Amino acid sequence: MSLIRFTPRSNLTEVDDQSFSAHRLVLAATIPYFNGMFLSDMAESKQKVITLQGFDSMALEAFINFAYSGRIVLTNDNVQVLMVGASFLGLHNVKNACADFLKSRFHPHNVLGIRNFADMLSCTPLLEQSNRYIHRFFEDVSHSEEFLSLAYNDLKELVAHDNLNIGSEKEVFEAVIRWLKHDVETRKDKLPDLMALVRLPLLPPEYLVDCVAKEELVRSSHQCRDLLDEAKDYHLMPSRRYLIDNSKTRPRCNFVTGHIFAVGGLTKFGDSLSTVEVYDPFNGTWKTSEAMTTLRSRVGVAVQKNKLYAFGGYNGSERLSTVEVYDPYAKSWRIIASMHCKRSAVGTAALNDCIYVCGGYDGVTSLKTVEKYCPESDKWKMVNPMNKHRSAGGVVAFQGYIYALGGHDGLSIYDSVERYDPRTDTWTVVKPMLTRRCRLGVATLNGKLYVCGGYDGATFLQSVEVYDPMTDSWKYVASMNVMRSRAALVANMGKLWAIGGYDGISNLSTVEVYDPESDAWTFAPSMYAHEGGVGVGVIAL
Repeated sequence: MSLIRFTPRSNLTEVDDQSFSAHRLVLAATIPYFNGMFLSDMAESKQKVITLQGFDSMALEAFINFAYSGRIVLTNDNVQVLMVGASFLGLHNVKNACADFLKSRFHPHNVLGIRNFADMLSCTPLLEQSNRYIHRFFEDVSHSEEFLSLAYNDLKELVAHDNLNIGSEKEVFEAVIRWLKHDVETRKDKLPDLMALVRLPLLPPEYLVDCVAKEELVRSSHQCRDLLDEAKDYHLMPSRRYLIDNSKTRPRCNFVTGHIFAVGGLTKFGDSLSTVEVYDPFNGTWKTSEAMTTLRSRVGVAVQKNKLYAFGGYNGSERLSTVEVYDPYAKSWRIIASMHCKRSAVGTAALNDCIYVCGGYDGVTSLKTVEKYCPESDKWKMVNPMNKHRSAGGVVAFQGYIYALGGHDGLSIYDSVERYDPRTDTWTVVKPMLTRRCRLGVATLNGKLYVCGGYDGATFLQSVEVYDPMTDSWKYVASMNVMRSRAALVANMGKLWAIGGYDGISNLSTVEVYDPESDAWTFAPSMYAHEGGVGVGVIAL
């Protein structure tokens, strides 16, 4: 068995020339590139020394070791050069492993760079996954240094995309302004074209007047002022809305696509569970995932930066203040800082960089207190309380606000709704629902807010209503197929999923799905490890 010596001459990094020896037969048997080289009439098949121009020496050594051991170690420092080398050598399994490694390291501050790298290597799966992450976490990505350095055409394509998962169109407007001000002298002439892609009519009138109209870059552009006037007219003259291009008034289809996690809840005997199961909407099956560290029913669940958080709940003997978080890449739960208050039947929502928990029940009384958690610092802070004590209410982030809906104070069940503005730390009463509801499900989809099921004090509900912020009105849509109190509602893949609950007789494991296009509910596969009372969240795996 003859040995061959390689001398990489790297034009990628400044390193000294190095030589590596290996057996032709081993390399040909394990690496497609060398198989083609040594088992052909190429000149290299006869040479004892081969120089690989432009090949990183560290990567070549790793691949030669891989040929003998079948193992390669990926790190943050070597993954990109190894992926380039694997692509060159035809090692598709290694290339895919590198892509998976990079996917597991997605962060708002690096994902744009990873996307460019994937595009350079024509790695379509990683490119598509990068784009999905960017669309889902647009607000966070738009605050990164990479975003500020985006090429104009890349920014234009991103701002125009229908699938940005945003709380409000103002996130897009503010991102555009940040990008322009990063290099205002060379970029300011791009503003009219970019502003034409911001869906200004979808912004609240107050924001148009108080923020957009007062932005100096907008005021100094005739085209931008015309776009602003058009948006104002949209609000002032509803009868003429049909005159505006639909692309400017169509809500972003900001739906999440991922796996649905059902957390905690109850057995059919009413016992609390630590069980977690996950639904794969692509193959329509439920499977058990890693269990929480604690039994939790009536638990609050939120997703922040693709991690799943479980807040408080009831363990069968007491209400909890403890919190834990699930990392889908590490496949494990860990305890984090506890809340200030014990809370079950609590509402939770993630907004910007924080998670808010609102109201609930501490074992003695319904609560109106609100606290927010910062994952970066692992600290809690009390914010201004709600106007009402709300146990078993619905809480959701919507258009830059936290909405708290329905619930009860131990005596009365509410139809009332209030919303929290994190910029002013204030709660404001807004349009009430059409029906009194506690233990309701709440979710947002395509720029609208939906509530389903619950209990009105006399009846377990199957009705569903939707709030349209453009008209500031609620209306009923198709009812669910069954009554669901303690319903868990979540948006996924452009539809709403109502999971579990209680119909007045028994806890439910059934699941049904609402299609807003057809205004109809259909059944999906039932959970098998839970009997209702779950908290739910969607994670992209």
